[in-house]
Amino acid sequence: MKYAWIKQHTIEFSINSMCRFMQVSRSAYYAWRYRFQTTNEKDDSELTTIIQDVFNKSRATYGARRLQKSLLNRDRIVSRRRIGRLMREANLACKTKRKFKATTNSKHDMPIATNQLDRQFTVNQPNQVYVGDITYIHTQEG
Repeated sequence: MKYAWIKQHTIEFSINSMCRFMQVSRSAYYAWRYRFQTTNEKDDSELTTIIQDVFNKSRATYGARRLQKSLLNRDRIVSRRRIGRLMREANLACKTKRKFKATTNSKHDMPIATNQLDRQFTVNQPNQVYVGDITYIHTQEG
């Protein structure tokens, strides 16, 4: 992470001063920068592109479990945890919007309380009038 930050800011600051600031040696930075990719890193980058493709085709609704099943159809056996890690690194998060479910039964024959207050919220003495707020009813206003 430090090395990536140094590489990102090479135009603004000198590498020597950034390495001193981040408390890493210049030789370690250059070793990181010019080293070859390992096979696991190559496989992860290839798998990340596949995951991003499937994720975008699903309109950002597939999570790690559904992506794992989709990859199984492509003959790629990958653990769910690895898919989750690669999704986090690629900043992919599935949409978790749920369908609105009404919890109130409005179609009943029970008596309904009358509105005795009629929006007159100012009273002369305390403990004369009590009001409540129904916040669980879904509205388009937010």
